[in-house]
Amino acid sequence: MTDNPGRRRSPRPARAGGPRTAVHREVRLGSAELVPDLDAADSWLLFVDGVPQSGVDLADPGYLEFEYVRRIGHVADLAFPPGEALHVLHLGGGALTLPRYLAHTRPGSRQLVAELDDTLTSLVRERLPLPTGHRIRVRAADARAVAESAREASYDLVIGDVFAGAVTPPHLTTAEFAAVTARALRPGGVYAVNVAAGPTASSGTTPRGPRDGLDAARSAVATIRSVYPETCIVAEPSVLRGRRRGNMVIFASDKPLPEAALSRAAAADPFPARLVAGEDLRRFTAGAAVVTDAAIAANTAADTAEHSSTYGAAQSGAAAQPTNW
Repeated sequence: MTDNPGRRRSPRPARAGGPRTAVHREVRLGSAELVPDLDAADSWLLFVDGVPQSGVDLADPGYLEFEYVRRIGHVADLAFPPGEALHVLHLGGGALTLPRYLAHTRPGSRQLVAELDDTLTSLVRERLPLPTGHRIRVRAADARAVAESAREASYDLVIGDVFAGAVTPPHLTTAEFAAVTARALRPGGVYAVNVAAGPTASSGTTPRGPRDGLDAARSAVATIRSVYPETCIVAEPSVLRGRRRGNMVIFASDKPLPEAALSRAAAADPFPARLVAGEDLRRFTAGAAVVTDAAIAANTAADTAEHSSTYGAAQSGAAAQPTNW
C-alpha cells in the first residue's frame, strides 16, 4: 500500500522500440497490472486489485518512487556503513523494488524475499528482469513461516511490507511475530515495517481528535516497542495527526537508531515526513494495546462464531418451502 508517489524528476525520453503498454494478469492473490510510468522511460508501476504496490525504474534502480519505500531506503543507507553488503530478509516482494535498490547501492548483498504469490513473482521477473549478478532469492511462502525458519542472528535488515488489500495480515502484527524478527537479526540489526495509519475511507466521518483512526497503528507501534528497546516512526504530519490515511514506517533495533540523520532525510523528501521517538513516541502509544497471538486467535474465533450465528438465524428465519410428492 502506498501514499504519495513522490515524483520530482524531469521526464526522460522513451527508448526506441515503440510505446510501452500496460500488462494485465490474474495472479494467485488477485489481479495484477503493470503500467508504464509516463514520466520516465523504463519505469513501471505495479497495481494489485487496483491498489498501487510498487514502482520500479529499470534504468535507475537507485530511484525510489513511493515515499514510504524511500524512508526504508533511508534507514538502509544510514544505519550501516556506506556500500557495505548486507544480509536482508524482505517479507513481501511486490515488484522487488527494495531488493533492486540494495543490489544497486550495496553490491553483493544477499537477499531473501518471502512472497506468497508465486504467479506475481513470475510476472515481475518476466516483465521487469532483475539485474545481472544479483543475489536475490524469492521464496513462495508465508512471510511468518520464512521468518521463523531464519537462523538466529543471521540478518542485518528485516523489512516487513505485507498487505492483504489495505491491511497487514493479523498473524504478522503480533508481539510473538516481532520477537521472531528480533531473533533473526544480528546485534545492531534493524527491523523496518510499513503499516497503514489513519481513518479509512469507509468511516464516513471526519476525525474528531489526534488519535481518531490511529488505534491500529498505535497498537502496531506499541507491539513492536514491547519487543525492541529502540523504536521510532516516520510518517507525514497529516497521517500522524489522524487527518488522512497513509503509510507509517516503524524502525526498531536493539541498538540506538540513527534518528537525527533519519529525521533530516525524511524532512528533506519531496513529501516531508516527521520522525517521532523517545518521549513523543511514548505519548503516541500511551494506552495502546499490545497485539498477541492469543488475542488474534480469540478475535478470529469470535468472528467465526458471529458469522455462524448470523448464518443460522438467517436459515431459521427463511420461509418453509412446500414439498410436492
